[in-house]
Amino acid sequence: MNKKFVAIVSVLIILAFIGYMIFDSIRPERSAGNESKTSTADSIPEAWQISNEFKTEEGALKAVTVSPAGNIYLGGDSFVSCYNKDLKLVWNLKTVSPVTSLSNYGDTILASTMDLILVISSKGDKIDEWGPFEDNSIITCVTSNRSNVAFADAGNKMVFILDKKGMVNRLIGQNDGQFVIPSPYFDVALDQDNTLFVANTGRRRVETRSKDGVLKGYFGEPGTAPGAFCGCCNPAHFILIPDGFVTAEKGINRIKILNRKGEFVEWVSSKNDFVRYLPLDLASADGKTIYAANPADSKLYIFTRK
Repeated sequence: MNKKFVAIVSVLIILAFIGYMIFDSIRPERSAGNESKTSTADSIPEAWQISNEFKTEEGALKAVTVSPAGNIYLGGDSFVSCYNKDLKLVWNLKTVSPVTSLSNYGDTILASTMDLILVISSKGDKIDEWGPFEDNSIITCVTSNRSNVAFADAGNKMVFILDKKGMVNRLIGQNDGQFVIPSPYFDVALDQDNTLFVANTGRRRVETRSKDGVLKGYFGEPGTAPGAFCGCCNPAHFILIPDGFVTAEKGINRIKILNRKGEFVEWVSSKNDFVRYLPLDLASADGKTIYAANPADSKLYIFTRK
């Protein structure tokens, strides 16, 4: 009888230990360091405020870009629209497919759909169409400078470098240099000197590459600290500004400014009611005004410093 009792107790102890090991392996990691970082992030005040909100009438809003002259271009479910700096409609162009991203350089606007790049004049006329480029494309971001165009394809996990006529010059992300893209958020930006910045979202970092694809460096790490990127795949969106970057995250829907080294500078928006899993697309011509297109309510939010 005593032996049977001891055996039962031993089995119960073993089961309890196994249960604890399973619980410990699946619970969120918590440490003094992480708690400190989180509380620090919560205690930093926002340096920016929403100075205006604008509801587009053309359809569901997904993308925004802004020109140095102050023209605001909005894109979404089957449209690209141009507004002046007073948010008065200048022109509206219907598209066959939903627009996933926008960029502008000089007098040309580029709009991506899932598999095409639309070339639009500053007067709102479609002047060219590039693509399709690959099967299973999910084009999530397009960018350009004086001599090149680049776009990110989340479906094929590659960045395409094109000339100004839409011809593919290079594919970045093949073989050993593959990007980790768990979801259809994959941004890219071209600087004026042809430096390429790519959001390798699965690694929670922004990479600096040559236009030939050579990795030069990166910044970012997983976490909820102000300078880190949360969740599985961030930053969801980012843009270049004169002194650094503006980034938008999903999971914790927050917008922040980082310097050129990737160090945290300030919050644009960290305490908000935005839908946490729908990040806002970003645009800024000068770093003094930040435009954010919210796909959850199809509103354009305009941020200025407090």
